[in-house]
Amino acid sequence: MLSWHEARERVIAIVRERMRAPRVERIPLGRALGRAIAQPVFADRDQPAFPRSIRDGYAIRSADTSSLPVEFEIIAEIKAGSAFDGEIGAFQAARIMTGAPVPAGADAVVMLEHVREISPTRIAVDRAIAPGLHVVGQGAEARAGAKLLDPGRRIGFGELALLAEIGCSPVRVFRRPRVAVLATGDEIVPLETQPGPFQIRDTNSVSLAAQIALSGASVASLGRAGDSVEALRAGIKAALRADAIVLSGGVSKGKYDLVEDVLKEFGVEFHFDSVAIRPGRPVVFGWCAGKPVFGLPGNPVSTMVTFELFVTPALDLLSGAEPRPLPLVSATLSVPLNEKPGLAHFLPARLDWMSSGPEARPVAWRGSGDVAGMAQANAFLVVPADRPVWRAGEAILALVRRDLL
Repeated sequence: MLSWHEARERVIAIVRERMRAPRVERIPLGRALGRAIAQPVFADRDQPAFPRSIRDGYAIRSADTSSLPVEFEIIAEIKAGSAFDGEIGAFQAARIMTGAPVPAGADAVVMLEHVREISPTRIAVDRAIAPGLHVVGQGAEARAGAKLLDPGRRIGFGELALLAEIGCSPVRVFRRPRVAVLATGDEIVPLETQPGPFQIRDTNSVSLAAQIALSGASVASLGRAGDSVEALRAGIKAALRADAIVLSGGVSKGKYDLVEDVLKEFGVEFHFDSVAIRPGRPVVFGWCAGKPVFGLPGNPVSTMVTFELFVTPALDLLSGAEPRPLPLVSATLSVPLNEKPGLAHFLPARLDWMSSGPEARPVAWRGSGDVAGMAQANAFLVVPADRPVWRAGEAILALVRRDLL
């Protein structure tokens, strides 16, 4: 049986090798958050386009501070968006604001806090000022024509600001992959339905749609398929119109766990059907008609864990980006752990950020069907298969919930 590390790497390798190149579309910059850029991005001009002051103060010639104290005559005032057409001469200064262009002749800015005002038109400086102090030179951030972003870079708020700075709108991005979600099981009823005494509402379709959205993909929810070959055939046939397929439930070894048998009818090539983890051991990954197919366990916490580990990197690749690393942090364990050996455990846990760093404790939960317990967790403690016993105070890895980062 594969470890979760091996299974994750297998998903990444197979999707990378076999996926079709994602299609490209042009969208307004304001809609590009989270998308992968599909074009190289170049600076349209020097950044900054002029020597820029990064402090409120006075633009001066630094050489004039070689003998202290020294007085300067104020000959101009420059605010952001304006300029001084003249030149700063010996022992002259221009009052300047943050973001304003440093005038010709000046090569440094002395902060307001470091001058003495003698009169409305004269100041004194009591310290030596180095050349270039508080000045960002023209083109220091990027020269015109310099490459700023490569294709495949995911667009966050910093990248949005950069694209806005160079006027890149609309922007070419890779199309979001469309992910078909099909929940299985006779016990599942729609959210709007009052469940019978032995039925449950379809929570997996809701949580999977959220995880898909966080991955940068779009969801095509196909509802529920009952525990029959005919229902599963119809659902899987419809799902094959999407770019990726995620099924929940029906992947264990019980009498009514029919998902693998029906997937075989569609010619799915299976790459694994179990992973050495708890919760989430009976997880299926295959390939069919040019797209990845995932069969996740039906218990909600198992579904959440296996999606994060195995589906998220596949959707990253299908989105035109590189797989993001798992959001793992090192935390101090506040209580001892004693788990069963042989399988890696992903225990719902609570991380609290203290002054000394994150502290972690498992939450009270009653197995992979306990949604109420899961809602109290913002992370999963990662307990290795070969290290089931931990003492309080030890450092342990925690997988932070991506939606609560």
